[in-house]
Formats: sequence, structure tokens, C-alpha cells
Amino acid sequence: MSKGFKDIANRPGKPHYAGHRERLRERFRQAGADALADYELLELVLFRAIPRRDCKPLAKALIARFGSFAEVISAPEARLAEVRGVGEAIITELKIVRAAALKLASQQARKRTVFHGWSDLVDYCRAAMAYAPREEFRILFLDRKNALIMDEVQQVGTIDHTPVYPREVVRRALELSAASLILAHNHPSGDPTPSRADIEMTKQIIEAAEPLGIKVHDHIIIARDGHASMKGLKLI
Repeated sequence: MSKGFKDIANRPGKPHYAGHRERLRERFRQAGADALADYELLELVLFRAIPRRDCKPLAKALIARFGSFAEVISAPEARLAEVRGVGEAIITELKIVRAAALKLASQQARKRTVFHGWSDLVDYCRAAMAYAPREEFRILFLDRKNALIMDEVQQVGTIDHTPVYPREVVRRALELSAASLILAHNHPSGDPTPSRADIEMTKQIIEAAEPLGIKVHDHIIIARDGHASMKGLKLI
């Protein structure tokens, strides 16, 4: 520890967490996020919303409640507010971090060929959908080089069902001059196994898109603990 940090930590009248904050920030600067536990990374976020309080107990409580850093920042606002000590300022900071992460992933995806960067695509879909409390049906519209044109959530449903209309999917693809599509939706239940309804709906979209020269590359189902590819499972 540098002399400056020791002085902060040991200065009379200073709360014990003052030195801790500086040490944690320094460790992040020197070693990056991978060197920190989830609760420590969450502490760094909470520092902005809680300028004068020990954030470690709250960070650990949030991780214990939701499971991981990703699940905390993706949790519904109403559930976050149930945790003692979490107010509007904290919820806002958490949602800013999530929005920034999704914006970064989206803009990075637009800079490369999505279809050949499969792991990046799955990571992006997981960040966007894995912890959503309701089903979301997402479409990634690609150009002829398989670069991302647009990523849109077309429908939001209930915990186990999302209404999807194949004609609306195709209409939007034509509006964007998309050459191909990747479909994605989440299963809040945690099981990414495609349902019979998922398979039938995907086949209907393929049948509607094919005569217009629009290819459906895959339909990915995202869950908290994994994902399933209908193409990989040879269901389409």
C-alpha cells in the first residue's frame, strides 16, 4: 500500500471504509475487473450512489439475494427495492451500468461479422435477455455480409409465453433490407430446451421469409444457465 493510502486509512476521524474504497479502486486500476469478486465490483458501482457509508454489506446482500453481478444489475427494479438499503439512487446506478454494458456489446457487434462470431453473439444475447423476468422475442437483422443492421425486441410476453407473428417479422426485415435473421428469445424458467410451440413458430417464420429471399440462420434460446441453438439441435 502506498504511503498516501495508509494516511487515508489511518487518519483520525476517518471512517474505516475510506481506506478500503481507495484500495479497492487501486486494485481495479492495477489488475482489472477479473481480479475482483462479484461483490467487490458491485461495491465500486455502489460507491457512486453511497458516498459516505460502508458498501460491502449491501453489496454482499445483493449478491446473496440475486446470485451474481450480472443478475444484480439485470434484476427488476421492484425486486431490487425489496432489499433493505436499496433506494432510487442505487437502482439508477445499477441500471446505468447495465445499459452501458448492452450499448457496448451492441456497438461492438455492429463492427464485425456477427454470424461468424458465434460466441460473441451468444454472450450479447445472454447479457440482454438471460435475466429478464418475462419472455422477450428478439430479432437480429443482418445484411448480406452477415453484419448486424439492427437488434430489436419485437415482443414481450409472460413468464412462459411470447406471442410472435411471422408476417410482422418478415415485414420488418423487408423494411430494413435485411438479407438474413437470427431469432432469439429467453426462457425465464432457466431451461433453454425449445418447446414444441417454439419449433413450430420458427418454422412458420422460415416459411414466410424464404420466398422473399430472407434466410433464418438460427433461433437461439437463452436461459440463466445456458442456451440452445435450434440449428445445432437440428430442429430447423
